Amino acid sequence: MNKTLALPFLLAALGGCAGMHATTTTGSSVPADARAASQVSLPEAVRVPSGNRIAMETVGVGEITYQCRAKQGTADTYEWAFAGPQARLATRDGATVGSYYGPPATWESRDGSRLTGTQVAIAPAGPGNIPYQLVKANPAMGKGAMTGITYVQRVATRGGVAPTLPCTAATAGSNQIVSYQADYLFWSAV
Repeated sequence: MNKTLALPFLLAALGGCAGMHATTTTGSSVPADARAASQVSLPEAVRVPSGNRIAMETVGVGEITYQCRAKQGTADTYEWAFAGPQARLATRDGATVGSYYGPPATWESRDGSRLTGTQVAIAPAGPGNIPYQLVKANPAMGKGAMTGITYVQRVATRGGVAPTLPCTAATAGSNQIVSYQADYLFWSAV
């Protein structure tokens, strides 16, 4: 699907949640068809399997660190490699509910519960934007908002791609920090 059409449709589908805090959607005003529609607008690779529902929505705003490193399997080729994220997770109305950091990629709620996961898939999100992502969650550590989360989905990405500055033997080991924003949708089994 054309990314220009997909992203506005996804944002419109999620827009009904604008006043919702990052809590479970039980009793939420978000209709089930809006949650299903948001999946239809995404590339198939990053869609959450049926049998899951949105449990929490957050907006992540932060930075991604890239490090200039020798490219694996090559002698004298260098590249900007992902070194880790650091972001604040907030509700749609701006209240901080947690953080995202790594490695390993970790989503942590203010209540102390946290989880890591395994990347299932990524899909392009447009030039200049980090890709959409689907992560299978590991069991949460601690009790709280992250308990029972089955998948984490990264959508509505803005920025965050590797720097365009030269990465050479002379700059090997240097870091560059890039700003980004993304919606992190947390899913649990129905």
